[in-house]
Amino acid sequence: MPQKKAYQAIIESKCPKCRKGDMFAYSIGIISKFTRMNEYCNVCGLRFEVEPGFFIGAMYISYAVTVSILFITGIFMWLFDITDLLFFITSVFVIIVTLLPFIFRYSRVLFLHLFGGIKYDSKSTNE
Repeated sequence: MPQKKAYQAIIESKCPKCRKGDMFAYSIGIISKFTRMNEYCNVCGLRFEVEPGFFIGAMYISYAVTVSILFITGIFMWLFDITDLLFFITSVFVIIVTLLPFIFRYSRVLFLHLFGGIKYDSKSTNE
């Protein structure tokens, strides 16, 4: 099987080292458990939390995504001349709450892939 590209591993929430193991224990569709991460990669054994509190840094990515959503919603409403403040606040709230599982997961995935200092190793399997 050909190796996955880095962007494929990010989209599929796979381990940055082997690009095969799942980072999260449950599907994103199981809303009550979307935050549960595997502690170790089930393929190569990599510990996902590189150091204690590592994923606190993922909040910066989450914040940037949330502010972008706020900004894009504001531009959209300005283009369509919608000036109701309550509608704007409600729209942003609904969009953010709806996208919360994606924002949470992909901020962690991106943070680990970009800032975890983990290099891809095609031979990193425990098989």
